[in-house]
Amino acid sequence: MPNIHFINSQKTLEVPEHSNILRMSLRYDGELPNRCGGGICGTCVFKTEEGAEFLDNVKIQERRKLGEEWLEKGYRLGCQTFVTTGDIAVSWDEEVTQQVKKRKPDKLKKEVSTTK
Repeated sequence: MPNIHFINSQKTLEVPEHSNILRMSLRYDGELPNRCGGGICGTCVFKTEEGAEFLDNVKIQERRKLGEEWLEKGYRLGCQTFVTTGDIAVSWDEEVTQQVKKRKPDKLKKEVSTTK
């Protein structure tokens, strides 16, 4: 079973594979900040410090709320992210959280197919 190390709270949790980061934090008191749980508020934004390869793919809600700039820096939303099969370490920063919370979600462009 993978471990999630919450750097800020100094807690390491052994969790089942394919567990949601925020749900595990809430269940076992990992202390990841949270509010809505739906990818809208941005309160649960975290930075992957180790093990990014053991996170699932970025969701549409994350892409909208964080945008490519934050995603490229290693930030994800705890409510939308799942740990897959290996250990990860995450941290969060109040200043980043405040910036993400204020950010208006991007409108994603629909890809237009020209093939028939």
